[in-house]
Amino acid sequence: MFQREALEKLKQWAAKLKRKPLILRGARQVGKTTLVNEFSRQFDTYLYLNLENKRAKALFEEDFSMNELVSQIFLFCNKPRVQGKILLFIDEIQYSPSAVACLRYFYEDVPDIFVIAAGSLLETLISSQVSFPVGRVEYLAIRPCSFCEFLVAMGETELEKAVKQHSISKTIHSKVMHLFNTFTFTGGMPEIVAHFAENRDFVSLNEIYDTLLTSYRDDVEKYAKNDTMKHIIRYILKEGWGYALQRITLGNFANSSYKSREMGEAFRTLEKTMLLELVYPAISTLIPAPADLKRAPKLIWNDVGLVNYAANIQKEVFESKEILDAFRGKIAEQIVAQELLAYETRVSVQRAFWVREKKGSEAEVDFILQYDSKIIPIEVKSGHNAKLRSLHLYMDDVPHNIAVRVWSQPFSIDEITTPNGKKFKLFNLPFYYVGRVNEILDKNTK
Repeated sequence: MFQREALEKLKQWAAKLKRKPLILRGARQVGKTTLVNEFSRQFDTYLYLNLENKRAKALFEEDFSMNELVSQIFLFCNKPRVQGKILLFIDEIQYSPSAVACLRYFYEDVPDIFVIAAGSLLETLISSQVSFPVGRVEYLAIRPCSFCEFLVAMGETELEKAVKQHSISKTIHSKVMHLFNTFTFTGGMPEIVAHFAENRDFVSLNEIYDTLLTSYRDDVEKYAKNDTMKHIIRYILKEGWGYALQRITLGNFANSSYKSREMGEAFRTLEKTMLLELVYPAISTLIPAPADLKRAPKLIWNDVGLVNYAANIQKEVFESKEILDAFRGKIAEQIVAQELLAYETRVSVQRAFWVREKKGSEAEVDFILQYDSKIIPIEVKSGHNAKLRSLHLYMDDVPHNIAVRVWSQPFSIDEITTPNGKKFKLFNLPFYYVGRVNEILDKNTK
């Protein structure tokens, strides 16, 4: 089991005294069911319901008391109702608004049962059909595998420890970067990672990628409110991968004839599946640095391996000796965006970037990150420090002296002076440290 960090979060949830039903959020095939099945080994009784099954769904349509419902669930699962720790996992809960409504009563009336639920496009169905049990459930986001989880799957457990301890030496840097380049090609979808770890065969992954993409299309189209929206969603899932980490316009997106309003609705539907995120830029360098929804957003997909396959750039990525050279640098930004979120289990957390669209002095920083009370800029670039023009302009505007550059070289810290005389520390992070950026800043600034 290489999704160890998500498993640890489940253990922390189970240890709470006032535990609420937990809703897992994440894209289809991101490993939610596998994760819960692994977690269930810690319980005396495991009850699994998949509400795509009409008979399982019917349990929640009857007018049962909670005690009667629980008894019926035990019977349905063919499990004796005995003393001990009981885990109930309600998968594909979006198929039954009644089951969603029941979550509050598990919390209030049957607190001794550990309840986990999962489902796609949950908000869309709930908002139109049932009142959501606000305040009576918790959430946990399940993301594609991180680089550290990839290392565990590959059997590189000592390297994983060294990455987490920020102790990768210059001697083994090239080995870790080689593994990171492999991860950038395969991506972090659990089935892909498990298959590659077992077979070490890149070509055989394509059938799995294709199956994943087909399942996404089939799943999301179910929730399109009309044929036009179905066609638009299908179009995005066919053409949109090639626009990864680009700033896009919604109207006529990808040379289509679709209008901004209908394209925006389709993108919002896909965002709810956690397949992608439209990231709007911030124009402020100070907290809270709100996103400016009037400006063009960046399109970030959930997984770099899917981008490589669906955008037909696998050969280019595979043959690139330097990640920053692949796909005009957008693959490097995609994997950094992915790693920035890979260890984050809060559903509401989003990526952000910064722009200044001032005539004669335009600037854009790839990502910004809130660190303590500071908004830290992150640039994904190689080359000489003098080429970091946007970063210099950003640092001239902020009251702090910390910036981050992600590259393929070993870790270092430079003392930089902008053309306007502002001095700051530039933390040069190799790609494999991106997920540890907060810890590294803690270690070197406090």
